[in-house]
Amino acid sequence: MTDQGLTAKVYDDSDKSEIDPFELFEEWFEEAKNTEVNDPNAMALASVDASGMPDVRVMLMNGRDKRGFIFFTNLESAKGQELKANPKAAAVFHWKALRRQVRVRGPVEQVSPELADTYFATRPLGSRVGAHASKQSRPLENREQLIARTREIEQKFGDDVPRPKHWSGFRILPLEIEFWKDGEFRLHDRVVFQRAHQDEKWKRVRLNP
Repeated sequence: MTDQGLTAKVYDDSDKSEIDPFELFEEWFEEAKNTEVNDPNAMALASVDASGMPDVRVMLMNGRDKRGFIFFTNLESAKGQELKANPKAAAVFHWKALRRQVRVRGPVEQVSPELADTYFATRPLGSRVGAHASKQSRPLENREQLIARTREIEQKFGDDVPRPKHWSGFRILPLEIEFWKDGEFRLHDRVVFQRAHQDEKWKRVRLNP
């Protein structure tokens, strides 16, 4: 089978120039924003608990830069506690309409209070209230208990709801970024960018599907 029978490749193998995986991600993400019905910034985020058991949940990527991918959460939640104890994570973006996915792995760091404050201020009022009211990942006696706490927070702060100290963000600092495109007969196109440290240049490797 020739390449004419496959989907377009991630990149041209004959092109030996350096490719920045963050720039390639931006190209794919722009396309995803035009094709995905809901939340093109959704990603499955994996962490590990104290026993070594993996955890995974769907999160929203709330920011990104040349250093990595940013998401926000309750630091007292299961994921928050796991990431503070073992600051490494993996994430995957799956864009079903495009038949593509991007996988990311690397250490994580907590974002600065200033960045957390800036993002928190952009959230809808109800979401800011919820960040105070929800004791995320902990047992809840009933739904009414959560609603009651929500009403208390609304009365306490009104429209001026500050960021709670237990709410912040993490940045995944990728050491691997893999791009996957669907191919006919499961002859998928996989290219991974790897580096051992943050200050190293990326190396790209084509993988068998």
